[in-house]
Amino acid sequence: MNEKIQQIISKHRSVKGALLPLLHAIQDEIGYIPPNSVDDIAKNLNLSRAEVHGVITYYHFFRQEAPGKNVVQVCKAEACQACGAEELMNFAENILGCKEHETTANGQVTLEPVYCLGMCASSPAIQVGEQIHARMNTDKLKKVLEKIGGTK
Repeated sequence: MNEKIQQIISKHRSVKGALLPLLHAIQDEIGYIPPNSVDDIAKNLNLSRAEVHGVITYYHFFRQEAPGKNVVQVCKAEACQACGAEELMNFAENILGCKEHETTANGQVTLEPVYCLGMCASSPAIQVGEQIHARMNTDKLKKVLEKIGGTK
């Protein structure tokens, strides 16, 4: 197993309710939850493999594959939906050549839906890495995607 993952497991092993903080820590460090780490996580937290896998697959935030160089998240919460989020997601899929939860063929961009970026008054919003972009439209989105090398 990855040494970083083992260190994270050791740090969280004795914490009550450790699974979610542990999974977040692994994803923050590595970018995703490697499927081959599920057995070790389960053993160290005295959980079944099914319990760990169930949590990973239940929460949309967790990834089981390495993301692209840039992660583009399109908010699909109610306020953003009302202001054109679905149009933005469809546009992003077309310009990137991938669907949500997928990575472009060149590995530059992973496209993900997200459910609330806290920018409801400035919707629709997207997040690229740690940067939030508000009041988005397809023209602005195209410029953002071109800047990160995400166009076909």
